[in-house]
Amino acid sequence: MEGKQPAIGFIGLGIMGLPMAGHLLRAGYRLFVHTRTAAKAGPVLDAGGVWCETPAEVGRESELLITIVTDTPDVEAVLFGEDGAAATLARETCVVDMSTISPPATRRFAKTLLERKITLLDAPVTGGDVGARNATLTIMVGGPRAAFERVRPVLDVLGKRIVHVGPSGSGQMLKACNQILCAVNMIAVCEALTLAKRSGLDMRTAIETLGGGAGGSWALTNLGSKIAERDLEPAFMIKLIQKDLRIVQEAARELGVALPGTALSQQLFRAVEAEPDGGELGTQAMIKAIEKLAGSTDAG
Repeated sequence: MEGKQPAIGFIGLGIMGLPMAGHLLRAGYRLFVHTRTAAKAGPVLDAGGVWCETPAEVGRESELLITIVTDTPDVEAVLFGEDGAAATLARETCVVDMSTISPPATRRFAKTLLERKITLLDAPVTGGDVGARNATLTIMVGGPRAAFERVRPVLDVLGKRIVHVGPSGSGQMLKACNQILCAVNMIAVCEALTLAKRSGLDMRTAIETLGGGAGGSWALTNLGSKIAERDLEPAFMIKLIQKDLRIVQEAARELGVALPGTALSQQLFRAVEAEPDGGELGTQAMIKAIEKLAGSTDAG
């Protein structure tokens, strides 16, 4: 945004939102924040953010509103629910939703906000918690290009690759494509590392060597190393990618596209979810399902 830095409302301080809010504060933006679990706001408030009791209070203070919450109903609630932000946002305000939600719902939300002279940009991100902490996220933005250009300086604080990909809903649709790659690639990472370990190869050597070749990937380098260390703590929880994959399959069904690899990844993640607290584990915990199929008990 040109000229004076806008006051930014920020709703959602989870694994991704918390470091992103911190980057905005360090860049000098005034930040008015709300999150479902108030205790999570502590680091942001300590850094100068201002706590708001409701999304409506955030909206009242905001010249630009950023939301990054869990699911489609959560976005709808913070915008249009009781004490929702849409009722208090000024005309000509821009809302940037960085959550991963349904593309059709995004278009519906955009239409409703436009009736109030408010613009919605869907701007989901990829790059994981590492990208959020290091401000190296890829941000896929759908909506009016003029609005995108206005908020681009703010997005530049949060990510390294910021791309306008089309009209409303396009960002969410491209994020759906991204989640297919993440989920199906995880199958390959887990299968390759299970075979490597069963054959007696050193997993860390395998990851380092293969990571520089044609089969290398972000997942192999970043999550493969966690698998080697038996670290299944979440950067992104299984229950959240399962939510995303349901959105993917809904979009595919509307378009008549078969996604067999995605369906397989859902079933493997579901096998881990069936264990106590399995859905709270990171996506690399798919290794537990692959190892069980291989007759291994290494996953614990």
